[in-house]
Amino acid sequence: MDLFAALPLPGTPEGREFWDALGRAGGDAALYIDPANAGGPFFNYLLNGNEGGIAGRVLSFFEKLDDQQRDAVADVIGGALGHDTFVAGNQYLGRLWLRDAETSAWHVLLAGRRTYETEDDRKRFLEAWSDA
Repeated sequence: MDLFAALPLPGTPEGREFWDALGRAGGDAALYIDPANAGGPFFNYLLNGNEGGIAGRVLSFFEKLDDQQRDAVADVIGGALGHDTFVAGNQYLGRLWLRDAETSAWHVLLAGRRTYETEDDRKRFLEAWSDA
């Protein structure tokens, strides 16, 4: 959530410009994280325990971006972050944001998978590694 909080707020003039630019840069992929498409409760879901659903949307966004779109999205995000107190180039800041968002979403999905493991699953895992 902190990554999105660093971006311009939806509903503000700066936010409307930012999210429009992100939509142009990311094409249809941007719809996965666009506030108008994700809906107002996007982060309420996260706060109420649906981390996996949000993480899935974020990863779908990344999956649908081609290399050119990813670079363009990094420029848009970096441009928004560059107006803040960060001291680095726009492209670099945008790539850091993208990398962190993608890795965070992956970690959430991976951790969520572990909640379904049983004690037997863990024993089998440890035995397999011990026997290797």
